[in-house]
Amino acid sequence: MFKNSVYGTVVALVLAAPASAVTLTECDRTTHISHGGETAHVDLGMGRVMWRDWWSQEGTATSFTLVDCAPGVALSFRTQEENMGNAMPFDRTEKALAVIKRHENGARAFATFDRMAADLDGIARNIEIITLDAEPCACAALYPEARGEKVEFMLG
Repeated sequence: MFKNSVYGTVVALVLAAPASAVTLTECDRTTHISHGGETAHVDLGMGRVMWRDWWSQEGTATSFTLVDCAPGVALSFRTQEENMGNAMPFDRTEKALAVIKRHENGARAFATFDRMAADLDGIARNIEIITLDAEPCACAALYPEARGEKVEFMLG
C-alpha cells in the first residue's frame, strides 16, 4: 500500500511539473511582428543576464538590457540608431559594450547598474534603470529560481 501511494505521489509531481523549461536559444525571437526583437542572450553569471534588443521599421536601433534576475532590476541603453525620428544617427555599440565588459570583469560588488549607467552617459542614449514586474526570458531560462513574486515568463 505504501509503495503505491509513493508511486502515485511521484506521478502526480511529474505531471504537475512544467513539460519543459524555456531555453536560452528560444529567447532569441521577434517580439514585434517583423520589426523588433531580442537576440544574443548572455549569462553574465551570478544571476545576471544581458541581451540585445533590435528594431528595424523605417529606421534601425540597437539597445541592450542587463537584468539582475532575483530583484528584477534592469539597466537598458541604446547604442545605435539611424533614421529614428529627429535624432542624429550614431553607433557606439563597441564603446558601450567595452564599458559593460570592464564592469563585469571586475568585482561584482562594484559592477552596479548605477555605476554602469554613469559610465555609459555620453556614450549611449536612453539609459534607464527600472524594476521589472515580469520575469524576462533569459532569467527564466538560466535562473528560474530567481523569479520570486515576478510574473512567470511564458513563450507565446
